[in-house]
Amino acid sequence: MNQSWKKFLLGENASFENNQIVFPTVDLENHNRIYAVSNLSVLTVSGRDAVTFLQGQTTCNVNDISETKSGLGAFCTAKGRVITTFLLAKHNGDFLLVLPAELLAIIKKRLQMYILRADVVLTDSSDDICLLGLLCPDDQTGSIAVPDPLFTSYPQQDVLNQIALPQNRYLILAKPSKAISLWSEKVGSQHYRPDNSAHWSYLDIIDGIPWLTALTSEEFIPQMLNLDKLGGVSFNKGCYTGQEIVARTHYLGKSKREMRLAEGVMTLPPEPNTAIFDDDAGTEEVVGRVLQGLIHKNCCKMLIVIQVYDEKPHGLKLKNPDQNKITLI
Repeated sequence: MNQSWKKFLLGENASFENNQIVFPTVDLENHNRIYAVSNLSVLTVSGRDAVTFLQGQTTCNVNDISETKSGLGAFCTAKGRVITTFLLAKHNGDFLLVLPAELLAIIKKRLQMYILRADVVLTDSSDDICLLGLLCPDDQTGSIAVPDPLFTSYPQQDVLNQIALPQNRYLILAKPSKAISLWSEKVGSQHYRPDNSAHWSYLDIIDGIPWLTALTSEEFIPQMLNLDKLGGVSFNKGCYTGQEIVARTHYLGKSKREMRLAEGVMTLPPEPNTAIFDDDAGTEEVVGRVLQGLIHKNCCKMLIVIQVYDEKPHGLKLKNPDQNKITLI
């Protein structure tokens, strides 16, 4: 994180706890909110061959991405397992990949091996680009929202990109100086109030945006994360790393697992990749895994990857010491 940005947030009464940015607790119900997004970072891909290079490494169709269109995608292993998901935007010809901060170095190192003689430059922009979130209150149905296949982008003056998300949310990519002035403007006008970065991650869970961690990287194929339904997989763009497995699942059958939103009452959220079993089956055979979970208002909402059921199961439990019961939403 940029040190000027961090110093500014500290001056705004923020505290940094376990990689989260926390503000003093206030009642924010029905208020517009602003977030300093801490779990994501930006990898910039530039150069004359950037489009061709990314087209051969990602599940999405990079040709569809423009200054006004962003989209989800993934990098896969040769076996079709997702290393990380990302949100891809474009600014002045460069591609900006928003992805989990803890996986950025891994992806950068991996992609570097494939550049060879291509005119491609990979830049860790964690210190150069800040991520802000804006929320305008909207009804929450509790179900996974499936946005348009390509997230609309709104290029703004002095802002690298502003990407529309479900629930009247916007993810803003900005240089540190602009992030500071934008925050001061929004909060100073009292139209927006600061909220904890964990709540932004919670809203991503509600919206079914599948962010991975080191514990879930290389565990799932794209269809298990609903990336095909979210517009993050192109089945006609040509070859890319892992394409054979992904295409075979699409054309010769269907994924036996899918991503679902679930909830449960517990004191601590489950660790990513926590196993799930169906108690009604009479065994502790693993039927799914936790992708990510966070607690809000005494209830833990989580994204899970679980086997496809014909009827809603009622005996799902986490395979942890408390064997917490969870329910599909």
